[in-house]
Amino acid sequence: MRGIMNWNPNMKTTVFFLLLMTTLLSGVVSGQQKPTRGYAPVNGLKMYYEIHGSGEPVVLLHGAFMAISNDFHWAEWIGELSKTRKVIAIEMQGHGRTADTGRDFTYDNLADDVAALLDYLKIPSADVIGYSLGGAVALNCAIRHPDKVRKVVSISAVFRLNGWTKEGLDALPNLTAEVFEGTPIEADYKRLSPTPNEFPNFVKRVLSIDLKPHDFGADKLKATKAPMFFIYGDADGVRLDYIAEAFRLKGGEVPGDMRPRSASRLAILPDTTHVTLMNRWQTIVPMVNDFLDAKPSQQ
Repeated sequence: MRGIMNWNPNMKTTVFFLLLMTTLLSGVVSGQQKPTRGYAPVNGLKMYYEIHGSGEPVVLLHGAFMAISNDFHWAEWIGELSKTRKVIAIEMQGHGRTADTGRDFTYDNLADDVAALLDYLKIPSADVIGYSLGGAVALNCAIRHPDKVRKVVSISAVFRLNGWTKEGLDALPNLTAEVFEGTPIEADYKRLSPTPNEFPNFVKRVLSIDLKPHDFGADKLKATKAPMFFIYGDADGVRLDYIAEAFRLKGGEVPGDMRPRSASRLAILPDTTHVTLMNRWQTIVPMVNDFLDAKPSQQ
């Protein structure tokens, strides 16, 4: 779901083409200081992380099945954001170089891992940017650990499962390891994972997070203190009425020329799908920087 949403009847071909295209097109971050890399002992995991640049901290959370190296132009995101910020890119449970454990895949567990990593790095609070699965984790982290999260950028994510369209939800049971055969996602898993032969089980484990309903709670999202920037494509696979509801919960639908507007923001990119959204980094990253830089009086 949260890394692949817009399917045609030949899903395997679509996945391969789109992922191969984005991988081949993504550039290599050059001219940047070499990142700090390490493993953090958090909640029974050895979580892999990279730190790029310096400045105010921002955490990057990848989509499902992905890693730092293959997540739809993540290299460009890191390169741009790290010009002015300390960028902390992590690989969540079972993804990339972070080994899986017997622990269930849940949004609560993943959000708690982010907070624990910040504690390990002695960072009191940070901005959090997440795509798809990572976007939902970012929302939940703001709910569960409000003192750790300054601002949230949630890209193509939902706080409850039925935020996705029925067509997207119906596609979930069809996702198997065979769908990813020959794709960069499978190749990167086998190259990076401490358990390279466990890819079929990895796919099942990650899918488990959305094969059962989840709902972080509209009232809890509304009560969060962190301003939020919701970003979607107009062909994203997220219900438009859900998008409006989420933005209203964070103070949207305000006539800003008549009274102070919300500190939160909404962007819907035209002619953009869930898969192609992250390819629009040249449009999105400047908006993200503007949101993160905004002071309360500028919201």
